[in-house]
Amino acid sequence: MSSVTTDRIPLLALIGLVEDNDELLIASHINRLKTLCRTWPLAIVQNLIAMAVILGFSALGDSRALLIEKMAACGTILFVALAIGIFLYHGVSRQKPLYQLKRRLGLLSLVLALATGPLLFIVARAHHGPSGWGSALALACTMWVTAAMLHSVRAALIGYSFGFAFLAPVAAIAWGISVLPILAGVAPAMLILVVKARRMGQLDYDTASVRAQEFGQGKQAVKMIAEFEEHGTGWFWETDRRGRLTYLSRKVAEDLRASGLDPTGRMLTEIFQMDPSAPGTERTLSFHMASRTSFSEYTVCTVADGPEAERWWSISGRPIIDGVGRFRGFIGSGSDLTEKRRSEAEITRLALFDSLTGLANRQRMKLSLDKTLKQSLSPYRPTALFLMDLDRFKAVNDTLGHQAGDLLLQQVARRLERVVGDVGLVGRLGGDEFQILLPGIDARDRLASLASEIIATLSHPYDIQGNEVTIGCSIGIAIAPHDGADSQTLIRNADLGLYAAKGDGRGVHRFYAEAMLEGARSRKRMEEDLRIAISQGQFQLAYQPIVSTRDSRIVGYEALLRWNHPTQGNISPAQFVPVAEECGLIEQIGEWVLRTACTEAAGWPLPARVAVNVSSIQFAKPHLPALVAQALAQSGLAPSRLELEITESVFLNDDQESQRQFAALKALGIRLALDDFGTGYSSLGYLRHAPFDKIKIDQSFVRGAIRTGSRNAAIIRAIVTLADTLGMETTAEGVEIQDEIALIRDLGCSHIQGYVYGKPTTVPEVHRMLGEQGGRAEPVGLKSNRPPRIKILRTAQILSGSLTIDVRIRDLSTTGTMVEGLPPAYIVCGAAVGVCLGTDKPLRGYIRWEREGRVGIAFASPLPEDHPWLETTEAEEPRRHMA
Repeated sequence: MSSVTTDRIPLLALIGLVEDNDELLIASHINRLKTLCRTWPLAIVQNLIAMAVILGFSALGDSRALLIEKMAACGTILFVALAIGIFLYHGVSRQKPLYQLKRRLGLLSLVLALATGPLLFIVARAHHGPSGWGSALALACTMWVTAAMLHSVRAALIGYSFGFAFLAPVAAIAWGISVLPILAGVAPAMLILVVKARRMGQLDYDTASVRAQEFGQGKQAVKMIAEFEEHGTGWFWETDRRGRLTYLSRKVAEDLRASGLDPTGRMLTEIFQMDPSAPGTERTLSFHMASRTSFSEYTVCTVADGPEAERWWSISGRPIIDGVGRFRGFIGSGSDLTEKRRSEAEITRLALFDSLTGLANRQRMKLSLDKTLKQSLSPYRPTALFLMDLDRFKAVNDTLGHQAGDLLLQQVARRLERVVGDVGLVGRLGGDEFQILLPGIDARDRLASLASEIIATLSHPYDIQGNEVTIGCSIGIAIAPHDGADSQTLIRNADLGLYAAKGDGRGVHRFYAEAMLEGARSRKRMEEDLRIAISQGQFQLAYQPIVSTRDSRIVGYEALLRWNHPTQGNISPAQFVPVAEECGLIEQIGEWVLRTACTEAAGWPLPARVAVNVSSIQFAKPHLPALVAQALAQSGLAPSRLELEITESVFLNDDQESQRQFAALKALGIRLALDDFGTGYSSLGYLRHAPFDKIKIDQSFVRGAIRTGSRNAAIIRAIVTLADTLGMETTAEGVEIQDEIALIRDLGCSHIQGYVYGKPTTVPEVHRMLGEQGGRAEPVGLKSNRPPRIKILRTAQILSGSLTIDVRIRDLSTTGTMVEGLPPAYIVCGAAVGVCLGTDKPLRGYIRWEREGRVGIAFASPLPEDHPWLETTEAEEPRRHMA
């Protein structure tokens, strides 16, 4: 309760005799006037009764004259009393100014007291006998009742009292009594009356103020509670001692009725049921209701079923104990959790599901994988993981736009869900990368079958905005716990399997193997070594002559990149160039090759051309023409002496950008050569637009062309005819036998390049060949054809001492073989080795030669011509750029 006011209010304001704006004071005075208005008729009735008693006693013993006097005095009193009643009724009903009503009522009360004076004198004179005492008693009761009635209005009581205070001295004078004793008694009484009136007025005002304040607070509280219940999320409830609802906020009651439950008179536990998944709810509602203990923020929902019943609330409650310690029931509050739970569910969905496809996203897949692997530890339960990439997806984005790409991803997601079904969890990690978690499966045949089915399903054509689109996918597979007991290791190994699948031509699946990890580590080490090699200048250029078939003179050199590793020795470009392309270092290396080749060629004695290989990644960069122009300007090399060799891979995206790039390069005045022609992409449409000056015929067509029955010669002739028609030169690559020179010349090729005119050489040797020899080339290769060699790519073993080393066989004939992968430390020309081909006994042989990481081994005894490996005819791996 708030404290009462401490302001001191004047007496006239407290009794309402002056105009005041205090609402509490005015309200208090009005209430007292209304009380007096309602009770004053009782005062009139009491006066009538008293007057009748007095006149009755007078009729029995008083004289006629005295009776008439009493009647006149009684009539005056009744007249004034009636006047006061009429005044009160009209004044209150017409809402006249309060202070005017109080003033007039005080004056009328004074008149009423003065009007009582004559009767008081008459009764005082005739107080002898029973009639006198009876009349005096009746008049005293009348005066007391009148004063009691006027007590509610302080101004009227004071006016009434002052009237009698005035009559007392007058009566003393009339009776011949001394006035001083009368005044001595009346004055303190009137002072006390005034003081009391003031204090009572102040007390009434303070009491009214407190009540008004309490009423205002209560009204405000009720208003706020009603507003809270109507528009807020909170609500209130109450039960009786048996647990039945006696009060429930209207909106919650309506929600319950909408779900088919009428809460009227129902048990609280019959309406709500708890969420067992919520924390801190080990004790049920029934427990708390039975034990009469408090509970807080319990998550509950309705016991009804159906979509309307999907509402959740948080409720709290406590027992009600009355003043004597008796239990009266429960009272509590609640708040609506429905929207909050829906928002949380949506946030969870957005956090754990891919917004485009609706599949699990990377975070959910990681959580699911961690959880599955944790459960797989004990008891043993295997888990397989598929990591997938879509093949040719980028082409869809580039040609049809990203919206079409999004539609394609959605269709891919639906197909994956249909194929996998309930066996596993399908997720999209981002872009065109997907992941499939398959708990409880480690059978490789079953996993292989599923992977093949996925690849086949995703390879079927798609209808995207009226366009038929065909893509594929590659899959890497890892199985826990064999391939990793934690998610990070398992994902890494599945990624290595995916990398192997892409390397094997895409559209296939590959299981993880330990050799993949070692290969990845080797690539990582090579990447680090490449960065060091760039910064420390470990690269050199070697130049292989290009000879004219017309006059056997050197017309140019091809710049070939060489890397002499500090510890591993010479590393073949076939090994480090793919790594450089993957890690993004090929641009730096290619720029260094271009600048170095231009600078060194500018100092040659004769104006021979220099050919530089350009990676497809490097060709796609818009700044390539500017780089070439800068290299020419800095070196001073004539543009016509620079020839850029480009492979067919740049035409994968045969678009206007490629045409603009060709035009910009040709505008510099340089030459363009198409390298490795015939080994890449079958379409010849690009030759209509690409402004090539030369076609280089791949060595796979040159080798063996001299053999009887070989079709290579016919292919070379067709290429030469095509080039002549388009006004282009031709260079036959990989010529190693002098007997082939005449054939190449007869087939119409304009240039020859190969070991037949020497290995790639250093800059000083180039100066000697162009200076001392005048650019004339002399054949140095074998004069006659060797036994037929079979192009294969198979794994074999080399026995060196007590060690067995895995190698790859590239060429195989009856007299020897060419291998790759033999560590430099074991390459010693003339050293005896053993060669294991399949399950046969090892063949004795010796190392005859080594160049660019490839090793030639001659057999001690010829290999039988019916050996099964001699029947294998696999195409040789395309030659890497800068090799």
